[in-house]
Amino acid sequence: MNNFSVAMCVYRNDNPNHFIEAFNSIIEQTVPPNEIVLVIDGPITEGLESAVSLFKESFSELKIIRFNDNKGHGEARRKSFEVCTNDLVAIMDADDICVKDRFEKQLKVFESSNVDVVGGQIIEFIDNPKNIIGERRVPLTDEAIKKYAKRRCPMNQVTIMIKKDSYIDAGGYLDWYQEEDYYLWIRMMLKEKIFVNLEDILVEVRVGKEMYSRRGGVKYFRSEKRLQKFLLKNKIIGFCRYVINVAERFVVQVLMTNKMRKRFFKYIRSN
Repeated sequence: MNNFSVAMCVYRNDNPNHFIEAFNSIIEQTVPPNEIVLVIDGPITEGLESAVSLFKESFSELKIIRFNDNKGHGEARRKSFEVCTNDLVAIMDADDICVKDRFEKQLKVFESSNVDVVGGQIIEFIDNPKNIIGERRVPLTDEAIKKYAKRRCPMNQVTIMIKKDSYIDAGGYLDWYQEEDYYLWIRMMLKEKIFVNLEDILVEVRVGKEMYSRRGGVKYFRSEKRLQKFLLKNKIIGFCRYVINVAERFVVQVLMTNKMRKRFFKYIRSN
């Protein structure tokens, strides 16, 4: 069961050196993939083009798909899944770093259990992997994951390995501002798919200093509110939980300053 694909996207603003680190962390795994699908989302810089050319020469299993114009991360990710030919697909971002045995650990779960999605924990860093600023821990078991989903997104998207058939059965990635992954997990839960998160750190996630500003704003709040309505409509949550979730998000995403939001996220991740 070692045949699996990695779905990856890159666009103009990605740093070539970060992309090289990310790609190397894929191909230097204890169990590497036999297929990588890279979607180039619009025109990219010369530095990125050089890095892509280098990997194309050294990794024959690399498939490159190009968009003439930037279509956004959601569309790029959808296309990468469409092109992947294996039954299992792992997600990878263009500036994160996989731990050395990430895929080996995930494959073992698929080999020993009847599951549809396997994720894990992440650490977040700025500039250097040793400069860790946070950790996002998510529940481990299917029951705990589905309970947690009533309050927050229960999976770390960049750690996911997923059965492609299960992904397709739920409709795949669909447009939903900043919440395409959460929306997918909810629809998979409605299809009674089985989730597991490993307790191990699987990916070191590179974040910018502006990360907390991206997690706020009226547009983000409206997107979150719509998603909570979807949960309510599909009876995943009740009305009381809906009101609490929306109120919490209004406070965090609209009323809080970036500094306050930073403290809040550090608090909830440690509790």
